[in-house]
Amino acid sequence: MPRPIGLKSTEQARRIAKRKLPNSVYNFIEGGTEEGRTARANSEGFGEIGFRPRIAHDHHARDLRTTVLGRELAMPVITTPAGFIRVAHPAGELAVARAAEAAGIAVGISILASVPIEQITAAASDVWFQLYMIGGRKGSEIAIERAKRAGCRVLIVTADLADNTGGNDRRPVPPPPGRVDLRTALRYAPEMVRKPVWAVNFLRGGFQLIAPNAPGQDGAPMAIAEGSAALREYPPTWDDIAWVRSRWDGPLVVKGVTCGEDARRAADIGADAVSVSNHGGNGLDGGPATIRALPEVVEAVGDRIEVLLDGGVRRGGDVVKAVALGARAVLIGRPYIWALAAGGESGVTELLALYRRNIDATLRLLACPSVEALDPSVLRMPRCGCDCK
Repeated sequence: MPRPIGLKSTEQARRIAKRKLPNSVYNFIEGGTEEGRTARANSEGFGEIGFRPRIAHDHHARDLRTTVLGRELAMPVITTPAGFIRVAHPAGELAVARAAEAAGIAVGISILASVPIEQITAAASDVWFQLYMIGGRKGSEIAIERAKRAGCRVLIVTADLADNTGGNDRRPVPPPPGRVDLRTALRYAPEMVRKPVWAVNFLRGGFQLIAPNAPGQDGAPMAIAEGSAALREYPPTWDDIAWVRSRWDGPLVVKGVTCGEDARRAADIGADAVSVSNHGGNGLDGGPATIRALPEVVEAVGDRIEVLLDGGVRRGGDVVKAVALGARAVLIGRPYIWALAAGGESGVTELLALYRRNIDATLRLLACPSVEALDPSVLRMPRCGCDCK
């Protein structure tokens, strides 16, 4: 049985992950394009928003359930898709899927996952598959049909990473998996020697660094490095997203929206939801923090489609803030990868339980009976700095 690690906060999970992982692997997870302004702003934006707590109210049990794209979730949290997270822990996406299923929430899976999507859908009942247009429409059609056959419920078209070649010059990251020669291996060997437990566990998982869900030209799975380069080769246009809509008959999410105009465009072509996202700060550095962009997007689409938020959510209170501002649910990324690195499936299970407890405690102190009852009246919004009232 997996051993509990006693997580008390996402920051604790981050510290454990940093201690366990080689520096280059940890920095790869941290990411952040160029100077990392947007990555930092995602978290800082939540700190600008306060609460309006209420006292002397009846504190009966709160209802954390919500419905997202026609399916009830135990709380408004979803694990966002992330590519090849086996670098954090050999159990990778399967551990996350099992933890999400046990928590009663949906799990997002990247097309660059290290596990076949059929194994994920066997472990979880609400799987959201992330589509990059690898191989253009021809390759995408293969991926879409496979996701249908596997039983994925939701398709996420990611449109916020047309290019992120700016990189982050402040922190070294590992070489592209699958492109490791002797010289590169020797360069990174000191890191691996200092983290022998990670190295042994990673090698036990196999050194075949492939993306089994990414369709190669010959029908064979792509190497991770090949897939990582290919996903930037065909960034989706609005015509492409409309084409995807015509071939996917389930719920469709357009991920990467940060302005009202794009949100309305997504609604016009038949998307069922948009995800307010800047790719965790790994796209345009200087783009808006997700929580700052959320109100504009919510106002733009009204009740036409659902709005999700992905980026900077570090605690249950952040979930409450996003939902109060109109998000149907949030997607979390780095926190669950830190927890995975810290303790495998147990770490992710504990992290999701921590989010649940924190959401519940926040609702109690706000005297709010349920997630569904949240609205902006529970918040204290930052002043805009102008003379408006």
